[in-house]
Amino acid sequence: MLSSLSKSTLTFKIGFFILLSLVTLAVLEPYINNYLLRGHSSTEIGLFPKLLPPSLEHPLGTDHFGRDIFSLQLTGLRYSLIIGLLAGGIATLIAVVIATTSGYLGGKVDSALNAMTNSVLVIPTLPILLAIAAYIRMDLLMMSFTLSIFSWPWPTRVIRAQILSLKERPYIDLAKVSGLNSVEIMFFEILPNLMPFIGVGFANAVIGAMIAETGLRLIGLGPGDIPSLGLLLFWSMGFGAIAQGYYQLVLAPAILLILIFISLNLVNIGLEDMFNPRLKRITGL
Repeated sequence: MLSSLSKSTLTFKIGFFILLSLVTLAVLEPYINNYLLRGHSSTEIGLFPKLLPPSLEHPLGTDHFGRDIFSLQLTGLRYSLIIGLLAGGIATLIAVVIATTSGYLGGKVDSALNAMTNSVLVIPTLPILLAIAAYIRMDLLMMSFTLSIFSWPWPTRVIRAQILSLKERPYIDLAKVSGLNSVEIMFFEILPNLMPFIGVGFANAVIGAMIAETGLRLIGLGPGDIPSLGLLLFWSMGFGAIAQGYYQLVLAPAILLILIFISLNLVNIGLEDMFNPRLKRITGL
């Protein structure tokens, strides 16, 4: 068991370190690009000669519009993480409220909310996202909110399953005897014990939102003034970067997206191994 726990802790630490490094780069992006570009925007056209090869001054070279590719990736990383974290945060908040209410109250409330959750899970979300992105003017908040609408059902199911177990514990009976009402028990007694599972649900929601956002951008939908990693990939594909041999234009945003997904999945696996009793083989199942 100790060996399993140390392995899960190492998995979590590796994922958290990668994620923290990426978030740090995203937070420092305005300062790094301000220094590299001398106050200019990374999306400004004609700042440098076109299609320069990688060098000390331009680590990834420049693109077909004379923009520094490295600076563009930092900007794309920042916006992709903002969209993912905002959408994941909203989705997790919705999931926590619905799962806590459904799991603790039970009965008809649980049946209704569970049916709603399962209904959203089986809805083909891509066509709906395509329609929304095509006909509604998007900004950063609207994009995040739209993605969150379809990201909350899975975390809801994960959190609800844990609440069904926790509400039968003796300390919940003690809380009832002590005179606490249902809202106080749900959000002050049960919720603090769900933080690892909320973390897992949040990571899943972020991954789902970022995959959906990247998919929309790859087909040219979404706000054109928000240069996320998905939009950078779309620009590169439109330019024909691979066919012309400018692989860094595609590889750079693709690698950053892969690193984000790997880090979040490693954090997920680590949290699951540490806090899921079935995975720790405590229950014998």
